[in-house]
Amino acid sequence: MHNFKPRIVAVIPVYNEENSIIDTVKKIKDIKLIDEIVVVNDGSTDKTREKISKLDVTSIELEKNRGKGYAINTAIEKVRFDYLVLIDGDLGNTSHEIIKLLIPALNGEADVIIARFKSPKIKGGFGLVKNLANKGVYYYTGKKITSTLSGQRVYKSNVIDSIDYIPSRFGIEVAMTIEALRKGFTIKEVDVDMTHRETGRNLKGFIHRGRQFLDVLITLIILLFRR
Repeated sequence: MHNFKPRIVAVIPVYNEENSIIDTVKKIKDIKLIDEIVVVNDGSTDKTREKISKLDVTSIELEKNRGKGYAINTAIEKVRFDYLVLIDGDLGNTSHEIIKLLIPALNGEADVIIARFKSPKIKGGFGLVKNLANKGVYYYTGKKITSTLSGQRVYKSNVIDSIDYIPSRFGIEVAMTIEALRKGFTIKEVDVDMTHRETGRNLKGFIHRGRQFLDVLITLIILLFRR
């Protein structure tokens, strides 16, 4: 008998990640368990598109910025997988840590595996957004998840098939967490040594967090009417 090899696809949504996308992809390529890497360029205005063209990956180009959720959903509709790996484009060399999520997923330890980051040195308003997201997940599901905003995840295909609401922008992680828990799927959080490009305590950083907070809030309100 032949051993069944599940098809594992990594999806990386990117927006203006010219400085990190190459390192992010290179480290993911080192993980031989992953069968395909799909990079979705979400209307970047820098040299991200040019950098992606130099990589041996499946690329999807969106002509204008539609949002992280839209980019991920576009990829989901175009690829076939048994396990879906979601990875942010700004992880650089630390993207290889995704292997820590893949192993428990393949061992059947949970239906969804989420990366749990160390606390950022510069919060820049992130704590407020995280608190809203965590409380929202607990309110809807009664489950305490500490990494509700983490974009580094591994999903079994049947979880993705069951989720019928994926917001276009930053509410995607909260929505997918709540939808999975509501439908009886299990979630496990795993500690990782990944690092993002930090959003500082400047005007640009606070605007980003403000948009993220608003997206999460809107997502939670929409989910109230989808019970």
